[in-house]
Amino acid sequence: MAENIMRTIKIEKIILGIGGTGDNLAKGYKLLEVLTNKKPLKTKSAKRIPTWGVRPGLETGVIVTLRKGAEEMLKKMLLAINNQLKRKQIAENQFSFGIKEYLEIPGMDYIREVGIMGLDVTVVFKRTGRRVKLKKIKQGKFPKKQRISKEEIIKFMEDKFQTNFLGK
Repeated sequence: MAENIMRTIKIEKIILGIGGTGDNLAKGYKLLEVLTNKKPLKTKSAKRIPTWGVRPGLETGVIVTLRKGAEEMLKKMLLAINNQLKRKQIAENQFSFGIKEYLEIPGMDYIREVGIMGLDVTVVFKRTGRRVKLKKIKQGKFPKKQRISKEEIIKFMEDKFQTNFLGK
C-alpha cells in the first residue's frame, strides 16, 4: 500500500538567530550575512527589562529565515554539533539547538570584524495541508493528527540525517 502524501514530513524553514545589543548586534548581523548570503532582519523588543537595560523599540537581535536550501544548511549546522541532539530540545513541529562558536561550522573561517560568536538554530517542520490553517479567506481547522510529534521528528531526523539523540 502506498504511503499517504498528506502524512509526509517536510522541513518548512530554518531560522538562524543571534541575540545582543549595540556592537554585538552589528557583529551578529555581519555573521548571518556571511553565513547565508541573505540580508538579516533586526528584531526589536516589546517590553522594558530594566535589569538588562532593555527598553521597548530597542534592537535586541538578528534573524535569518531560510526556506530554499534549508536541508544543506541543516546538514552543516548538525555537523557543527557532531550530529547529536538532546530529546529535550525537541518540541511539537520544531526543534532548536545552539552553536557555541561559528568556527565549528564546516567551511567557515575566522572573521576578524565578528570575533568569536555563537548562534541559535531553529528547524520548523510541516505537513501538506498546513496552509488551510494559515490562509485568511475560508480558513479551516488543522487537526491534531496533522501536527508533528516529538517521536515523529526523532524518527525523521534519524532516517534522513542520521542524528543521534541523547537523554530519555
